Order: sequence, then C-alpha cells, then structure tokens
Amino acid sequence: MKKTALIFSGQGAQTVGMGKDLAAEFPVCADLFRQADEILGYKLSATAFEGPAEELTKTSVCQPALYVHGLACLEALKARVPSLEFHAVAGLSLGEFTAHAAAGTFGFETGLRLVDKRARAMQAACESSQGGMAAIIGGEEDRVRELAAAADVDVANLNAPGQIVLSGESSKIALAVSLAKEYSARKAVELTVAGAFHSRLMESAYQALSAALEETEMAEPRVPVVCNVDAVEVRDPQMIRKTLADQVTGSVCWSQSIEYLIDKLGVERFIELGPGGVLAGLVGRIRKGTLIVSVSAVADLDNAAAFLSA
Repeated sequence: MKKTALIFSGQGAQTVGMGKDLAAEFPVCADLFRQADEILGYKLSATAFEGPAEELTKTSVCQPALYVHGLACLEALKARVPSLEFHAVAGLSLGEFTAHAAAGTFGFETGLRLVDKRARAMQAACESSQGGMAAIIGGEEDRVRELAAAADVDVANLNAPGQIVLSGESSKIALAVSLAKEYSARKAVELTVAGAFHSRLMESAYQALSAALEETEMAEPRVPVVCNVDAVEVRDPQMIRKTLADQVTGSVCWSQSIEYLIDKLGVERFIELGPGGVLAGLVGRIRKGTLIVSVSAVADLDNAAAFLSA
C-alpha cells in the first residue's frame, strides 16, 4: 500500500454550499454539523450550506466551517472506503487544527472550541489593526525575505516555489508591493483579506489562543502531524500547544511541510480534504508529478476511491 497523507484546507477555501451534499448523503456528516451548531450556539450549518457569502467569509465563521467540513469530508471518505488508512497529516494554517483532530490529538468538540476561540481572537485582532497581505509571485525566497525586511512586514506563507505571502500594516504592504520588482519578484498582488494574518499584528490572538491551548488536554497523535511553523513532525502535547499558538503570528511553511512529508516520512500520495482544490495546486508546484486527489463533495468520492485502489 502506498504511504498516504491527509492534508486539510485553510482560510480562503470556503465556499457557500460546502458540506450540504455530504450532510444529505451521510448521517455521520449531518451529525458533525448538528453537533457544531449546538457547541457554537449558532447555525454554522445554515451559513455553510446556504450563505450568504459575506457571512461565511468572516474569520469567526469560516474557520469553524472549514474545520467541520474537513472532518465531514474525511468521514464521508471513510464511509465510501472503509479500508482507508492514512500515515501522516498536515493542514494549511487553520487546517492544522483539523489535521490534529483527524490524528486523534484531541476530539471533535475540543478542536472546534479551540478553532472558535482562535477565529474570534483573530477577527478581533483584524478589527483593532489596519492590516493587509500581498502575494509575491516569482521571487526567490532570500530576496523576498529582504523585501519583507525593507518594508518592515512579515513573511506569512511560503506556499510553493515562487509564491510567498507577506503580511503587515496596510501602508507597509503597499510599500512592499511597490518595491517587489526591485527584489526579483515577477509581480506582487495585494490580497482581499480581513487583516494581517500570520504577522506581529496578530499578537493579541496569539495570547488568547496560547491561554486556551494551555487549558486543553491533548494526546499524542496516532499518526505523524507536520506543523506549519517548523515543518517537522510534532508528537509531544506541550510542543503541539506551542506550535499551534506560534502559527498565529509565525510563517506557514507549507512548501517545506510537503517536502518533509515526502522526503522524511516517505509519503507517496496525498488526499486533500476541503473545498476548492487549492492545496492540490500547491502540492503540484512544490513537487511536480505528486499523486493527489481532492475531496470536497459527494461527487468526488468515486474518483477518490479509484485513486486509493490504484
């Protein structure tokens, strides 16, 4: 059997209708959304299934929605492929929490409460600062880091070779965009985001999440979980608490995480769980020819089953 890793989507992947068909088809998926509504005290399912998009896009809503949807995709896949085995997990930003839930670090409810705390704290940090983000396309990592230093912003995401995201105060992000070509970038694009995620402007969210994590019981994961900030496997609960908190203000080293999964853990194929297929595109750029299938809806399950039996 090929060594398989699950990878989970991050903020930005959300789309109205996510999970609706899964809940209609699989009672186990409907139950996850029902539990989420009860735990959160509002109808997350209604917003995920019906919108409006403006509500689903809010940081405080889309993060819990993506967490529940990622785990619903996994449950649907398990129902379709009862023999499913996976050997490692990772997730992009918010998706790292979903990955830990899938690996048994904590249960569904515990993870959802953490994600809710994280999402609300990050939204509050966005509202109390003037932050932005920009994608720097086609630049060398060393030169983009020099650009970040010159503009006094932070490196938020190392998504794939030639795709790095910077984060910080809006005026400084505008400066970084204007300077980008001087630092070897092909182009630079300001992103439509609520604030400066994965930057020093998220310090208040880091403090709130750190406190919540310290009070959270965790187990050693059943399979390796590769963390965003260091792009290495984390096993010890105290290290997991630290890496999940550090991620809020630190860089998401996605390129390096995928390379670690392939080169150090021997992963031969990936299953992306979440809307949109964004991660499949990144994995293809990080390591051309890597086997990957995306599951976000009932229509994807036959294709995923065939992929896993190959």
